[in-house]
Amino acid sequence: MTAEQVFAIASTTALAGWVVLGFAVLRQNAFLRDEIAGRWWPLAFAALYTVLIVFFFRAAPGGLDTLANVQALFTSPWAALAGWVHYLAFDLFIGALIARRAMERGLPRLTLVVLLPATFLFGPIGLLLSEITALLLHREKTS
Repeated sequence: MTAEQVFAIASTTALAGWVVLGFAVLRQNAFLRDEIAGRWWPLAFAALYTVLIVFFFRAAPGGLDTLANVQALFTSPWAALAGWVHYLAFDLFIGALIARRAMERGLPRLTLVVLLPATFLFGPIGLLLSEITALLLHREKTS
């Protein structure tokens, strides 16, 4: 299998995980949200990431000590794929965490219409927006 084929499979699988998360939020299904989308799906990506790191990372040029070396590292398709799978694992994990915390805090599910796509597309921005949203809505409740 080529790096491009694994990339396509991983990306499609990640999208399916986000669909499951969205369905879980709509149905208020904590098991799908926390266990499937929030735990097992990211763990599957973590396992794939581990395989990629063990078998392909040391053969890649560059390193993690300077920006130039990081750029060189990601010229290897397999190292770039490992980086992509890293994003897929953590973004879905964080998306499920955001959904769970929003539900626990009693935030309107409508807020997740913005927060989850932001997390899917721009991970840390979604996390930042979720914390700002929680702070603002919590402040309104206590006022």
